[in-house]
Amino acid sequence: MKIVNSLKAAFKRDKNNKIVKRKGRVFIINKVNPRYKARQGKPTKK
Repeated sequence: MKIVNSLKAAFKRDKNNKIVKRKGRVFIINKVNPRYKARQGKPTKK
């Protein structure tokens, strides 16, 4: 899953993409082609 600052460009890459909000985070999911999964936000430090 990619973590990106903005989902707008990632959302337009495939027509089967859907935007979903879960636990205060915004995700792109694609059941037809799961390689387009993405999450919005900055990566957390380990």
